[in-house]
Amino acid sequence: AAVAAAEQAMSPREAFFSPSRAIPLEQASGKISTELVIPYPPGIPVLAPGEVITDEKVAYLDEGIAHGMYISGAADPKLRSIRVVV
Repeated sequence: AAVAAAEQAMSPREAFFSPSRAIPLEQASGKISTELVIPYPPGIPVLAPGEVITDEKVAYLDEGIAHGMYISGAADPKLRSIRVVV
């Protein structure tokens, strides 16, 4: 399933260095990611720092993890939580 283009709320650098906290992935919709989240396969980033997390991306990542997708880039490799801008 294709995932829609991202809404960039702030620059990747600004988001990466912003104060952040880890929250459950299921509560992350509407928040701004501070992490680069790359599921394998296919090895294409789904989230980058500064992007707004959407319900669609949360659902895509949840489904992928349930089917054995490996997550690279995130502080929590099981993606039970994700770091977002405070």
